Amino acid sequence: MNTKMNAKEFTDKRISLGFEFQRYLIVHPEVSQKIPERAQMFFILEDDAEFTQQEMELVKEAQQEEGSPIVFVKVEKIIPPFESRLVNPRVEVGASF
Repeated sequence: MNTKMNAKEFTDKRISLGFEFQRYLIVHPEVSQKIPERAQMFFILEDDAEFTQQEMELVKEAQQEEGSPIVFVKVEKIIPPFESRLVNPRVEVGASF
């Protein structure tokens, strides 16, 4: 069975990947030096063949257009988002600490 994720799921995943990659670049600015100006970014998810297949369809379309370099960002996997950024919070009931 060769089903495609729907357009909204695909677009949402691309947006999430773009956002997470921007966050990665903040922590690792040296990586941004490898990316040419006006580059078109495409993500290869090693654990999501369905997404990658649809992304490669966009790559084929982009290759037909001239001008912008194509950059691939290979990602092993995306971990689920945390519900909270707090680490080991403790609730203590009392008038003072």
